[in-house]
Amino acid sequence: MEIVGTSVYLGPNLYANFRVIRHVVDLGELEQWPTGRLGERFCGDLVERLPGLAEHGCSYGEPGGFLRRLREDKGTWLGHVLEHVAIELQNVAGAEVSFGRTRSNGVPGQYDMVFEYEDEEVGLEAARLGIVLLHSLLPRELQPAGSVPEDFDFAQERDGFIKYAQRRTLGPSTAALVRAARARDVPCLRLNRYSLVQLGFGRYQKRIQATITSETRHIAVELASDKEETNRILGDLGLPVPRQELVYDETEAVRAANKVGYPVVMKPLDGNHGKGVSIGLTDDEQVRAAFDHARKRGRTIIVESFIEGFDHRMLVINGELVAVSRRVPGHVVGDGSKTVEQLVEETNRDPRRGVGHEKVLTRLEFDHQARRLMEQAGYRTDSVLPEGETLYLRSTGNLSTGGTATDMTDQVHPDNRDMAVRATRAIGLDIAGVDFLTSDISESWKVTGGAICEVNAAPGFRMHVAPSEGEPRNVADPVMDMLFPPGTPARVPIASITGTNGKTTTTRMVAHIFKMARHKVGVATTDGVYIDGRLTVEGDMTGPVAARMVLRDPAVDVAVLETARGGLLKRGMGYRRCDVGAVLNVTGDHLGLRGIDTIEDMARVKRIVIEAAKDTAVLNADDPLCLKMADYAEAEHLCYVTMNCTHPLVKEHIRAGGRAVVLEEGAGGEMITLYDNGAHMPLLWAHLIPATLEGRAVHNVQNAMFAAGITYSMGVKLEDIRQGLLTFDTTYFQVPGRMNIFTEHPFKVILDYGHNPAAVQAMVELVERMEPKGRRCVVLAAPGDRRDEDIVQIARVCAGRFDRYICRRDDVLRGRQPDEVPELLKRSLLEGEVPAEQIEVIPDEQLAVDAALRWGRPGDLVLVFGDAINRSWKQITGFSPDAAAPPGEEAEPRPAVPLRTPIVDLELEGQKLIRDDRGVRIAREVED
Repeated sequence: MEIVGTSVYLGPNLYANFRVIRHVVDLGELEQWPTGRLGERFCGDLVERLPGLAEHGCSYGEPGGFLRRLREDKGTWLGHVLEHVAIELQNVAGAEVSFGRTRSNGVPGQYDMVFEYEDEEVGLEAARLGIVLLHSLLPRELQPAGSVPEDFDFAQERDGFIKYAQRRTLGPSTAALVRAARARDVPCLRLNRYSLVQLGFGRYQKRIQATITSETRHIAVELASDKEETNRILGDLGLPVPRQELVYDETEAVRAANKVGYPVVMKPLDGNHGKGVSIGLTDDEQVRAAFDHARKRGRTIIVESFIEGFDHRMLVINGELVAVSRRVPGHVVGDGSKTVEQLVEETNRDPRRGVGHEKVLTRLEFDHQARRLMEQAGYRTDSVLPEGETLYLRSTGNLSTGGTATDMTDQVHPDNRDMAVRATRAIGLDIAGVDFLTSDISESWKVTGGAICEVNAAPGFRMHVAPSEGEPRNVADPVMDMLFPPGTPARVPIASITGTNGKTTTTRMVAHIFKMARHKVGVATTDGVYIDGRLTVEGDMTGPVAARMVLRDPAVDVAVLETARGGLLKRGMGYRRCDVGAVLNVTGDHLGLRGIDTIEDMARVKRIVIEAAKDTAVLNADDPLCLKMADYAEAEHLCYVTMNCTHPLVKEHIRAGGRAVVLEEGAGGEMITLYDNGAHMPLLWAHLIPATLEGRAVHNVQNAMFAAGITYSMGVKLEDIRQGLLTFDTTYFQVPGRMNIFTEHPFKVILDYGHNPAAVQAMVELVERMEPKGRRCVVLAAPGDRRDEDIVQIARVCAGRFDRYICRRDDVLRGRQPDEVPELLKRSLLEGEVPAEQIEVIPDEQLAVDAALRWGRPGDLVLVFGDAINRSWKQITGFSPDAAAPPGEEAEPRPAVPLRTPIVDLELEGQKLIRDDRGVRIAREVED
């Protein structure tokens, strides 16, 4: 069994609307060995190693369901077993995941194994360890060679995996805050491998790192880290604090201890989590030993008076005391028969104890501090502890070192509550953990005494969220109330736009409308990421990474995201949901790639955007595949777009109060009209939109209708939509590569990125409607990764509609031979009864464009389907018929065309580039 393919999805995808990993698992010989054939020994050994599998419901939907599947007569296949093992290993490491699905992918012995994850690397490692575990449980003769290390110890590997997961996953405090945020529908983005998390999108975002927040002041953290300064500030306000002395060497430490008076406490000036702390020191020798221990954690050491009493952590958030916990250092209690080591082992068997922050409590360990305290008490690890005697193995009650916590929130005296709040305000922290020693938290400090030992920035939440004893406290919600007060937004509006054709233009239209409505727009599209109209990252940015770039930018107040097929298939969406999802159309482009073989498969991919839409799903009612997506929409509103004003379904939808954008016939032309909740709202005449070329560019009429429907659904006023559409054109600077028209030559040139039959057909039909009706030339191409039938269809769409055809290839061949695509286009044109003399193959794009431009005469029109859009536009705008042709890569002579008045332009690599009086350029070998 091996993994032969992997996809990690960041958001909604083909398999779920949340994060999952998909492994393509090849069982090989094990396809013939389901669990029913492997027998009870295999199943029993597996459950013994992962007892939590007994809780998996599987298809039965109840605990024990998976074990039933394992032990049925035929059992289940190992790809399915691996799914559950990967989930359970993550559960063991503390992740809350449960979804999984395994199905045959049509290849014998191969399965698409899909499972949920919280951390990508942890999920991948869980699957890897799961395969090794399953192989180790197989009979020796079935184990693939080298698949199981000879020294494989699953218990050791499991603990190592847990520690690895703990290093990768969010700590308990950050995790509690993230859970609280998600419960309020506040989006969360992890910004690094540790605990830095963005809450909210765009301009509304806040950040947390553990319990440090966007509202935490740097100076307050600095003060809290300086224990001496904190002690002085609190003391100056009359708050109870112990006496302190700052020391730098051992001699000073002894002198300070005698000055303060024994017993004393010693700790690093800027330490945390109880590291380097020693308490209850009673003589000079203990002080010297404690100084050496503290010095490992910092250069400056504090000696302070020891305060008798219980250690209480008082959590203050946004000026209110929200939780109090009494902490007890890690310890064991003797029974008169077991050794200290046996008592520690027994304590660590408590299911609540785990590695690091894996569980509510942390396992006890024999380290330097534990051995020092045992020595002070006169015990060793093999000593038998008398019955009822408590042996402390830690000086402090930190949970991270094995301590326990008891909730005391309801017992706090009002004076102590006020004291904690005053101390926090004095330091200036938004979230603080006040460490207060007192014999009785229910009595006022003014009566019983006690002292504030520390005020901690970034206090841990684990002791409050999951105390060892007492009521758990919801301490994350007060933080959310502080960061996002009720009624304030956490998200910027998101429009997700997909479809086979028109998505870039529609995305640009929508962004332009918002820009004209005075918004700071973040846009992700095929030519880059734009923030407030400025290009920040260039390239095809239509996947989840680009979406997150936009959503992470603090300037953005609305996000318009082109969402392409490739990104959806590779990584899913980069966000959990959008406000408006739109599918413009679905045609047969990109078929045969990444397992998408039919147009119905493609529709299922595009439908992801509709399933993720929360407020409105905008659908092309004239496209049957889009229309069917309405059944899967969970958005509050459906908005249909139709260019057929008599569309029966849309008319019924409108009568029911639904939302629609309809192209209606009128005395002045075609009117784009909005319907919503019974209202009839004429927007504007289609021919007045510059991008429609007076209505001739029908595809842009439809794009404008989608832009109107999307922006209206996002709350843009009608007058702002009108203004946006009336000022949007198809210049290169507005929408590069989308119907860019250049009229500064004696002939017209149109540059377009059309690269599939539907896009090419739209442009061809536009050319036929344009004036004047002079000669027509097309520079034709197709991406190399398209199917032969798609390339043939592109040629057939053009056949018979032009006077000249120049066939080229893209710079990137995508698996094709250098001349394969242009030659296939040529053959298809010939089969379409295009005369051979009208067809020319010029593989290089620059040479092909130059030939077309030199062919042009006054009144002609040249349609260029470009690949390198920037380069082609510069070539078109900078063209001069008297200038030398660009250097090319062409070495082979091209087919001869009858020439009139041949003129030699230049010699290039053993060829003459010559043109006739029509400007047609042909390469001819130079004669000796």
